[in-house]
Amino acid sequence: MTALRTAFTELVDVEHPIVQTGMGWVAGPRLVAGTANAGGLGILASATMTYEELGVAVAKTKTLTDKPFGVNIRADATDALQRIELLIRENVRVASFALAPKQELIEKLKAAGVVVIPSIGAAKHAKKVAAWGADAVIVQGGEGGGHTGPVATTLLLPSVLDAVDIPVVAAGGFYDGRGLAAALAYGAAGVAMGTRFLLTQESTVPDAVKREYLQRGLQDTTVSRKVDGMPHRVLNTELVNKLEHSGNARGLVAAVRNAAKFKSMTGMKWSTMAKDGAAMRKSGDRTWQQIIMAANTPMLLKAGLVEGNTQAGVLASGQVVGLLDDLPTCRELIDGIVAQAIAQIDALATLRGAQ
Repeated sequence: MTALRTAFTELVDVEHPIVQTGMGWVAGPRLVAGTANAGGLGILASATMTYEELGVAVAKTKTLTDKPFGVNIRADATDALQRIELLIRENVRVASFALAPKQELIEKLKAAGVVVIPSIGAAKHAKKVAAWGADAVIVQGGEGGGHTGPVATTLLLPSVLDAVDIPVVAAGGFYDGRGLAAALAYGAAGVAMGTRFLLTQESTVPDAVKREYLQRGLQDTTVSRKVDGMPHRVLNTELVNKLEHSGNARGLVAAVRNAAKFKSMTGMKWSTMAKDGAAMRKSGDRTWQQIIMAANTPMLLKAGLVEGNTQAGVLASGQVVGLLDDLPTCRELIDGIVAQAIAQIDALATLRGAQ
């Protein structure tokens, strides 16, 4: 197949300008390796892993693929430096971050030859991490699933492209070759997708949950602040509707209970969780109420995406879910997207007419 070479594919040494995002509880070794073997960049999600589990996941991924892949790290985690050192030891190609990492972390990774790609939600954040030495950025518009912002990709993307001169990968609302062609036309160097990769055969999300996604339409997602205090796009479910109509006190009580569950699951100490919360408070605009509610996220997502309990869990989803009706393999998905993008680009070229 003809490849689409961009600044991003050259940067990370992959065949196609397509990224599978680091979705918590979803982006494990099988999905990441499936993406990598198909020519894209797969990113392991480490935020829901202990340090030891991350080491096992990286080793497992390396047994499934010899292609480049990445790891997503919480920049505000108390063990972020330890995780970065693991990536360096294991020769992981890419480190991605959901929040802007400190400049010293970027410098440490770059000195070891690791490509640094933060995810950002505004042009000013892109300028900041670019000045600190980030190699590229992923910019997600409001159509995207999980934590998201209010600005649509079609407006956010050009604002970021105008602000920085490093490769920009577009996310939020992408699922096919037409979207890839459109992103490239804007000037992006590739696209990143979460929901589309969640609905693949390599995804370990339970089949019953995948069917729940495939039944949904374009109007079937909600941006809720009641999950963890931050804007979070999820599927409309009975639980989400209850959360949306619940008071703050009820949400805080649930969050404290979930914090206890998360502590038990990860083996984290209360003191460590408190330090993480203080770091989150210092690094952003979150209130203490939002930080306490953040304990809801990993447990509610785990209930839905791992345990398949859609009544007790939430299901992060981009709006694009309403356009999806199949479960391809990663290779079928990526090959189809690239072929369609090339056809679309070729068709556009004919609009210029004969010279």
